[in-house]
Amino acid sequence: MTPTWIVPDWPAPPGVRAASTLRAGGMSPPPWTSLNLAEHVGDDPARVAGNRELLARALDLPAAPAWLEQVHGRDVLRLDESGLPAERVADAAVTARSGRVLAVLTADCLPVLFCRADGAGVGIAHAGWRGLAAGVLEATIEAMDAPPDQLLAWIGPGIGAAAYEVGDEVRAACLAAAADPASMAAACFTPGRPGRWQFDLAGLARRRLEALGLAAVHGGRWCTHSDPVRFFSHRRDGAERPTGRMATLIWLA
Repeated sequence: MTPTWIVPDWPAPPGVRAASTLRAGGMSPPPWTSLNLAEHVGDDPARVAGNRELLARALDLPAAPAWLEQVHGRDVLRLDESGLPAERVADAAVTARSGRVLAVLTADCLPVLFCRADGAGVGIAHAGWRGLAAGVLEATIEAMDAPPDQLLAWIGPGIGAAAYEVGDEVRAACLAAAADPASMAAACFTPGRPGRWQFDLAGLARRRLEALGLAAVHGGRWCTHSDPVRFFSHRRDGAERPTGRMATLIWLA
């Protein structure tokens, strides 16, 4: 069994390492087939631990990832100390510490990576529509301790607009949170059935990042829902059965 992953396509400085896992190469049976990295989706904890160990060896990680308890909010943890806090309830993390591996779990929400252009720090955020509306990207950028134009971002696999139907309440929340709703959030919603919209989640994340002053935003081209061979998707599979989670990781070598 060999875990598989995407290497982010961004011009990160030397010393920044990152990967976004695919679903193949683990030991979990159906319906979590096979590299499920989440403990909270009903999979056997021993298999999840085995998958995490397989990934750590394949990526030659310098330490165990600092897994977060994600709650679709905007809290960011700064993980610069030698030890990790016992409770890590947050949807983003940043560090300037070499060898500290940041990670988020996703299965339709977006993983968003950040790094400083000078290579002095990295960050990661878990951004679904609730996180975007709450301001998780803004909070992560603020915690990076660098001007936005000195940051790079990479948007990982998430559900694409053609598959992501949402209601009026989601659109209203995103428009209310956007700095300029008329040209930013509204452009990411296409009318569908009455009271329903097709939502370009990655498009809104990109617009928010660019509006915040990031000059270099990469990625955002994979749809988890439309590719069941490579990606888990809660929207596609989770209503009928449990589904696994991919991990996106970043660290300073």
